[in-house]
Amino acid sequence: MKVFTQSVNFNADNKLIELVETKVSSLTKFHDKIVDAEVFLKVQNTSDKENKITEIKVNIPGSELIVKRETKTFEEGVNAAVDNLKRQLKRSKEKHRDSLIS
Repeated sequence: MKVFTQSVNFNADNKLIELVETKVSSLTKFHDKIVDAEVFLKVQNTSDKENKITEIKVNIPGSELIVKRETKTFEEGVNAAVDNLKRQLKRSKEKHRDSLIS
């Protein structure tokens, strides 16, 4: 699976990009037909501590799953978004399996 990472309003270091790719690539365990994933890391110029936005879009045949998280750090955001995507992928796969059976 290809993982495209874009950082908006800042330059992401290699450690962060590697973390993102590792976490997002682990989603293939939950759905075997993932085409690719796009990750957007954005920094908002606000006084809030939770000014880091992590948005992950996963493309699977027939649909795309999008999760957006606003957190203090990108690591937290990536972890929260990947956990949410795991649930969505499981649900999507079950729905697909159910439609094949009936």
